[in-house]
Amino acid sequence: MNPNPLPLNPALKHLPVYQPGRPIEEVARELGLPAHDIIKMASNENPLGPSPAALKAMRQALNHLHLYPDGNAFYLKQKLAAKLRLEPHHLILGNGSNEIIEFVGHTLMAPGADVIVSQYCFAIYPIIARMFGANLITVPANNYGHDLPAMRAAINPRTRVVFVANPNNPTGTLAPREEVMRLVNGTPESTLLVLDEAYIEFLQDPADLLPLIRNGSKTNLLLMRTFSKVYGLAGLRLGYGIGHPELIAALEKVRQPFNINSLVQAGALAALDDTEHLANTRANNATGLRFFERAFRDLKLQFVPAAANFILVRVGDGQRIFGEMQKRGIITRPMAGYQLPEWIRISVGTPQENERCLTALKQVLSLD
Repeated sequence: MNPNPLPLNPALKHLPVYQPGRPIEEVARELGLPAHDIIKMASNENPLGPSPAALKAMRQALNHLHLYPDGNAFYLKQKLAAKLRLEPHHLILGNGSNEIIEFVGHTLMAPGADVIVSQYCFAIYPIIARMFGANLITVPANNYGHDLPAMRAAINPRTRVVFVANPNNPTGTLAPREEVMRLVNGTPESTLLVLDEAYIEFLQDPADLLPLIRNGSKTNLLLMRTFSKVYGLAGLRLGYGIGHPELIAALEKVRQPFNINSLVQAGALAALDDTEHLANTRANNATGLRFFERAFRDLKLQFVPAAANFILVRVGDGQRIFGEMQKRGIITRPMAGYQLPEWIRISVGTPQENERCLTALKQVLSLD
């Protein structure tokens, strides 16, 4: 007897399932550890927590949860557009950047279409491409980062989407500005270039591509950003896309109604004004990256210089080290799923968390 008689979408047969960083509560249950003694340095979350202003605004919004949210997030779009010196019709909001990626899939991907990504790219790009039956073209990395000239050379008449994360997750690399501009200018109008800028707020001098959106010169460019990282609102799930109004209008056609709930809108509105929290987050991150890079050099551990809020370090058997670190109450991210089995990724924590993580890593690697 056929155990599953439903005619499932054949694309699901080989579709990988995204594996997120393990939550604290799950590790506590599994290992019998007190949850308050576990620190999570796996998912590039903000160790300073959410914006206090966002928390206050969300508490006030609780009184109105019996009402549907503003389906177009009018006030949030207005404030975000003003901050970016754009118009609201340049913006689309998603339940995390992941939903924006799925909008792109609905809009442009189909069997026979090509989607170009880099080796060691964010796992969701290949998952979405395969979900819509597109052909995935993976360009080999250059020193753990994007080889943008090779990605440009891989574009052909069937190419519908090119994904580039800059800085890149999971490797933390930053593509040279001049190479980014050559890719932007060299991508044909029939291909959408998606530049994922989830970590752009951690850069001191980022390449500013917003003028290309303001002046309307690039109809095939979509920038993606998020409130999950620097604003500390990962639990709310809010990402946004920035693009030409005609592109945004097409993406809006596949957006589900009320995809951004009332608490998200209230929290994000307040977070945009919390410059103190933003500055503290950036300063903590810069200090943490310097701490880990200096320590890894001293320990003679190979690492990838990081431009985001995490660092990739080579430890030998990444899965084993991940497991041993968990036993010590520290959750990191093993990288075997990204074709990097000898590496783990460590998110920057508070100074105390960073010290504890490094001490445990030295113990596990017998480097004391």
